[in-house]
Amino acid sequence: MGEIGRPKPANLIIGVLSGVQALFVQIGETLEGYFGKIDLHSNIYPFHYTRYYNDDMGEGILRQFFSFERLIMPDEIAAIKIQTNALEEVIASEEKYVVARPVNIDPGYINESRLILASTKDFSHRIYLRDGIYAEVTLDYRRGKYESFPWTFPDYKSSEYQEFFLLVRARYVKKLKGMKGQ
Repeated sequence: MGEIGRPKPANLIIGVLSGVQALFVQIGETLEGYFGKIDLHSNIYPFHYTRYYNDDMGEGILRQFFSFERLIMPDEIAAIKIQTNALEEVIASEEKYVVARPVNIDPGYINESRLILASTKDFSHRIYLRDGIYAEVTLDYRRGKYESFPWTFPDYKSSEYQEFFLLVRARYVKKLKGMKGQ
């Protein structure tokens, strides 16, 4: 019989999509209030991989990722997804923007071997966690790089995103080593 153990903590990442560039600073500050200091953020990239969001979010959608200094336990990701969905709803309910959905906030985490994303949508490759939240392995870390799956979103396959994820992973590994020395 296998021995039940506790997983290692993981590095929280959050991807933000918006056509309103000013929202990135506001969202970053709000997320820091929720999850602690942002230790790394990506550039703001044009999001041109799909038109899936355009009806709700308009044209000119941009993407930015945030990585957080404090590590999380993997089972926290469902509660984090619920919290980020609530933040999306608050911003939309303010009705300050000309689009129905001013922002899309996607939490996930990076550990030594993979990038996991949380979702409210069930598909064959997603595992139910709790409270209507699912998780998927989006990228697999092997031989110094990330590898994708048939279901991996096209933008997550891009070199720009993966370069950022590799930076986050390298910082995460240092965080783990620092924890062992305590």
